[in-house]
Amino acid sequence: MARPEAKLKELKTAELRHEVGARSELVVKLNRRSERRIIPYGEEFLLEKLPVGTRVIYPPPPLDPLADADQAIRYAILHPENQDPLFAQLSPNMRVTIAIDDISLPLPQMRRPDIRERLLNQVLQTLADYGVDDVHLVIATSLHRRMTEAEIRRVVGERAFKQYWPDRLYNFDAENRAELAMLGKTEHGEEVWLSRRAAESDLIIYLNINLVPMDGGHKSVAVGLAPYQSLRHHHNVGTLRDSHSYMDPTRSALHRSSDRMGKLIHESVKIFQIETAVNTRMYGGMLDFLHKNEDHFTDWDRTRLKGFQWTMRNMSSEMRRTVLHNYAAPYGMIGVWAGDTETVHQKALARVFQQYAVPVKGQADILIVGVPYICPYNVNSIMNPVLVQCTGLGYLFNMYRNKPLVREGGTMIVCHPLRDEFHPEHHPSYIEFFHRCLAETTDAVELEKNFEREFARNPTYIHMYRYGNAYHGVHPFYMWYWGEPARQHVGRVIAAGCEEPEVAARLGWEAADTLDEAIAMATSELGRSAEITYLHLPPLVIADVE
Repeated sequence: MARPEAKLKELKTAELRHEVGARSELVVKLNRRSERRIIPYGEEFLLEKLPVGTRVIYPPPPLDPLADADQAIRYAILHPENQDPLFAQLSPNMRVTIAIDDISLPLPQMRRPDIRERLLNQVLQTLADYGVDDVHLVIATSLHRRMTEAEIRRVVGERAFKQYWPDRLYNFDAENRAELAMLGKTEHGEEVWLSRRAAESDLIIYLNINLVPMDGGHKSVAVGLAPYQSLRHHHNVGTLRDSHSYMDPTRSALHRSSDRMGKLIHESVKIFQIETAVNTRMYGGMLDFLHKNEDHFTDWDRTRLKGFQWTMRNMSSEMRRTVLHNYAAPYGMIGVWAGDTETVHQKALARVFQQYAVPVKGQADILIVGVPYICPYNVNSIMNPVLVQCTGLGYLFNMYRNKPLVREGGTMIVCHPLRDEFHPEHHPSYIEFFHRCLAETTDAVELEKNFEREFARNPTYIHMYRYGNAYHGVHPFYMWYWGEPARQHVGRVIAAGCEEPEVAARLGWEAADTLDEAIAMATSELGRSAEITYLHLPPLVIADVE
């Protein structure tokens, strides 16, 4: 017998360790007896002795997942925020479009069933129960690469895939002009374009996963189902430079622009937003030691770490990449909300910050981050140098609220082998961007002025985006702009463990053979009393910097 739905309301944890203000134990200052620290390094993990006095910031422990995810989804659909229940909005002759987050989230992929499959199954059953037959499922890829058939099947599940693929389940095509609709302009003159199928629907249902605060909200529809003509208004140097912390949507010019667009879209079509949040349980089974503070490791933890390092180092690059990208994380769903976009998003943001935020006092002179093998734009692919830059300067630098972890003019050390490696099918325009454009200038304004439109309209890149599995031709520019706030803020960037110094030079970075050398380079300028902070990722953590 199903439990009463009243018991499925928001998760209320009684454990103080889950309260943001009670997480002082997650900020650790190293002493002479402190163990070596694990640092992500591309497709490997380093184990490094950091200087005495280094501050290490750890991710919060996972919140308890909802006891019954399917029942919680059902409750959210039946009790939405500031809207009627989904069933009350339906009629047999309606046209409904279900938009779905693509594989850029969560990272890494989650164990099946994926949250999106759970959401889809219940939404589709509700639509069927009320006689709605005109239903399309659109993967909201925007300018991301098309998902493959196997990737889509894994995300949506067998039931939806067999019923809708390929005629009514497909990737959004931002270059199919016949399938795009212009809805108008915002008060700031921003053109709002949208998938014609979505624009002409009686109802859009958006299925979202929030891994970090920059996901969800009006950004879901206004970006996920929009072409270059819309994205150019907020994915540009000026807007992204003015976005401060991407993890704080209230301060982000990108979010303000997409909010304006989303509100205009709401005037044309009704949207039923469903947002979910997941916990920090990224590693399970034999890898669960990666969640621990290294000073608390047991002998068994150390043995597993050595075994893992040995295994990774003795695989070919192709095999190692395959193994890592096939790993599925045991994430747990910690919240689900449905209904009005803005109300839903505020509730989702509150839960995300409850899970990921850690209070931190003061900024550092030197910030150390390790870039892992995966980011939102190289799932089942290669982490090329432009994406290393995006991940290090665009995402990891911005894992803060209030103010950056590193002071203005400070030094950022990025740990990654930095090889001149690209996936020719997924990232063709990245290759030209790196070898041609960055060879001329690393200045974001000059890149935008001299090259962006050429790449956006390149017919070869458009063809590879539409009919292959390539990111849109303009995508590497956006990834470069993403790092602009960090470039404007820090004084220097040092690539630690860099195997190809010419790659670091092309990015405008300095190169160091080891982390020790990188720290020595940084402290030689800043002095031996320089404050060092290591942001211990993954899982993710957001620093609330006082």
